[in-house]
Amino acid sequence: MTSHRWLPLPVAHASLGALTGVALAAGPALVHAATYSTADEVAHRTFKSATAFADVLVAPSPQDAAALAAPGGAPHGALRTIEARQGDTVLGRVIVDSVVGKFELIDYAVALDPAGKVLAVEILTYREGHGSEVRLPAWRNQFVGKSAADPVHIGSDISNISGATLSCTHVTDGVHRLVAWAARHPMAVKVATP
Repeated sequence: MTSHRWLPLPVAHASLGALTGVALAAGPALVHAATYSTADEVAHRTFKSATAFADVLVAPSPQDAAALAAPGGAPHGALRTIEARQGDTVLGRVIVDSVVGKFELIDYAVALDPAGKVLAVEILTYREGHGSEVRLPAWRNQFVGKSAADPVHIGSDISNISGATLSCTHVTDGVHRLVAWAARHPMAVKVATP
């Protein structure tokens, strides 16, 4: 699923130009936003044998909220997770998050097995004008098999993409933080049965 939106942003030409001393071109600025997938679609594609999916909103502790936050950023809010099950067996989960690319948010999802290893990383919505190459499977597949015990750093463990450096760096850092969080909060492999 791919949808594109061009969102006009109104610009107060006279007042903004007067405040900044910059002459502005006539017409609205445009921000490109492309939605490629949803977290539910990622869960269904990744866990094909699942018989049930449970949407779980996780409120992180203050320590986890700080650990999940981007460096210098505000503490992280609630995490949306989707737990995949086959009968009473947990197959894994998808964690949904957002990071800032250069200026705009990038929504992405990380699918993990019960042991916390990455099964997939998918870009859900990309809003930047450049750097959308982070959507390429060859780049995203570098995360597959990584766990909290593995180094996940741009330039050494994960290749950078020229022209998409900030998007690559911030998505990589985000995946690293989510995998570390998941390792501290493992899933119960079996659900208690009565």
